[in-house]
Amino acid sequence: MRQVVFSVSSLLIGMALLQLGNGSLQTLLSVRLAEAGEAPWLIGLVMAQYSVGIVLGTLYGYKLIMTVGHIRAFAAFGSAMSAITLGHAFITDIWAWGLFRFLIGACAVGMLMCVESWLNARTDNKNRGQVFSLYVITVYLFQGIGQFLIQLPDDSGFELFVIMSVLMSLAIVPVAVTRMPAPTLPEAARFDFVRLWRTSPTGMVVSLISGLILGAFYGVGPVFAQYSGFDSAGTAMFMSAVIIGGLVMQWPIGKISDGRDRRGVIVGIIIALVVVCIVMVGRNPTGYELIALAIAFGSLSCALYPLSVAYTNDHLEPEDLMPAAGGLVMAYGLGAIVGPPVAAVTIEWLGAKGLFVFCGTVALAAAMLVFWRMRHRQAPPMEDQVDFQAMARTSPIIGELDPRGEPTSD
Repeated sequence: MRQVVFSVSSLLIGMALLQLGNGSLQTLLSVRLAEAGEAPWLIGLVMAQYSVGIVLGTLYGYKLIMTVGHIRAFAAFGSAMSAITLGHAFITDIWAWGLFRFLIGACAVGMLMCVESWLNARTDNKNRGQVFSLYVITVYLFQGIGQFLIQLPDDSGFELFVIMSVLMSLAIVPVAVTRMPAPTLPEAARFDFVRLWRTSPTGMVVSLISGLILGAFYGVGPVFAQYSGFDSAGTAMFMSAVIIGGLVMQWPIGKISDGRDRRGVIVGIIIALVVVCIVMVGRNPTGYELIALAIAFGSLSCALYPLSVAYTNDHLEPEDLMPAAGGLVMAYGLGAIVGPPVAAVTIEWLGAKGLFVFCGTVALAAAMLVFWRMRHRQAPPMEDQVDFQAMARTSPIIGELDPRGEPTSD
């Protein structure tokens, strides 16, 4: 295992640097727009363009990677992302920032597809699960750590953009100098939303709901922090607590769902999430109470997507997991497009607490729908269940890396 990890270390280092820079950029932009007095609905609309870029980049990024190869494509995406990040320091027009968010989203998903297909090519059935888990930890951990960059001194207003741009550029270096042979990009996953809906409407709905909630949080969570009077350190701590909470509780929550009807676990998770949202709205928590609630919110909300994947996979054959992963990522992405502007409008109506009013309302509707499905459709037999696997919401290629799709041998 140590040899395998060493062989993919350049990819993981590149991903860590990318998450440090890109993970903190979205928070910084949302904070800057709120400080500039922009309307919350407009901030939400701008931040949603990142998810639009991810969705369209997922559809068209394959062509560039297949045309020029992984290393050149990764370098091109990374260089463009770095340059666009610097553009925020020189162009402060909010509509230009919306275009920048779209372009950065498209570049980010292109880089993720390069890394994930490369990791898949460098692993086999014996170690794919361990490498997959290490990749997920890298994504969450360094995105959470990156939040603290926003509290660095920035008297002139552009130093933080420079730091984030440098991190994105540095992410290219370990990948560009690697000696690993470039892999063959897996065939584009052809997913049929109608077929996926017929197979597992619950899985699709929960993926969509996960996108609505987490898209809203990533997009306008910093606006909530600003409206609540947090300084930069408080905003960084709040955002990081949610992200790290999403990492540490995925595995235990998922393992609880193994061997039982996952929909019951999903309903329980959603109800607990509604309770957290009610407390956030009713108590206006501060200090350690706020951090504890942020960790709980992240733990519960980030568990929804991998649970939706696991439940959907329970109904599929191994060869169908990759196309299904593409469909679920797209469902999540569509939710992440809608979530930020709608949550921002709720903030505009109700103040800071509007974010958690939105998240709680969406979660409650999801719980009612999943409970209704439990009464009208039996769970798959326990022997047909696949093991839960912690997941990152990155690109459809992650379905190829998912160890649950491994061919079995007699």
